[in-house]
Amino acid sequence: MIQGDTIELLKECNSGIKMGVTSIEEVLEKVKDSAFSRILDASKEEHKKLGDETHELLNKYGDGGKEPHLVAKGMSWIKTNVMLAVNESDKMIAGLIYDGCNMGIKSLNQYLNKYEAAEEKVKDIAKKLIAVEKKLSDDINQYL
Repeated sequence: MIQGDTIELLKECNSGIKMGVTSIEEVLEKVKDSAFSRILDASKEEHKKLGDETHELLNKYGDGGKEPHLVAKGMSWIKTNVMLAVNESDKMIAGLIYDGCNMGIKSLNQYLNKYEAAEEKVKDIAKKLIAVEKKLSDDINQYL
């Protein structure tokens, strides 16, 4: 049970990280404010570091990880591109990223509860990821 929960929590973290990095990359070149751009770039790098850590642990357990759900990924892409086609402003971008952070935080907390038998090291990764998402949402409040 411990190993099963550990692997499942790792897979969910890894999938969420991929979704976060992709979302940031989709909007990064459209950001006009250089400070906002630096915030997003720094968060993307934090996500990638955690992604490397989760990927390394998944390899250790002999699991290839999990891609973000195609429907969620597709809906995110459509929402982002439609919204930005109508209004390509930093305010719109901040709103999209802020909403994504909140969804990530909610999902990660649900997975922490669902996979409560996971190893503490993996729970700590999930908690770090939640902290990264909270920090990003706090840092971009000024652009909403």
